[in-house]
Amino acid sequence: MDNARGGPPANEIEVNGLSVSVERGLLVASLRYFDRTGSFAAAVRDALGRPLPECLRAIRFDAAANAAQFLLAWRSPTETLLLCQSHAAFFELEQRLAAAADGCMVNQTGGVSVIQVQGPGAGDLLPRLGASTAIPGLGEALSGRMAEVQVLTACVQEGEFLLLIERAYARHLLEWIGATASDF
Repeated sequence: MDNARGGPPANEIEVNGLSVSVERGLLVASLRYFDRTGSFAAAVRDALGRPLPECLRAIRFDAAANAAQFLLAWRSPTETLLLCQSHAAFFELEQRLAAAADGCMVNQTGGVSVIQVQGPGAGDLLPRLGASTAIPGLGEALSGRMAEVQVLTACVQEGEFLLLIERAYARHLLEWIGATASDF
């Protein structure tokens, strides 16, 4: 989308029951594996105290070992995205998984942007951005096109959606959201 105003898109939008913001400070990793029940998946389960999410699922939880909050979102049969705010917990996990066989943890913090959409207006906004079949219910992670780009959308709290998008396309998506929200 071409921004006619010429400036950067808004990083926060508040309008009629809709709140959109870019989540800063989140660390993002791609957990890549050959088998979701293999040794890498077991190492993740041992480190986090939770297994990888089932197909099309997303979970947010506190890891008992380090009291950090994590979010796991299924992306494909061989990939799960992990989000965390604790640098110490994130890097501890990265070290623990470094030697695990048949998988790897790839730090995507600089390459993936997270946009939080919440409030009663979220249910009106998301279908205007993309296919209604790509809007997850509670505990789901669905991939689809929004604003003509690929987005993974996770819902782990009622009325809140996290849009995970390649950083190169985040500005485009934010501009599209801004233009759409202006109709509210």
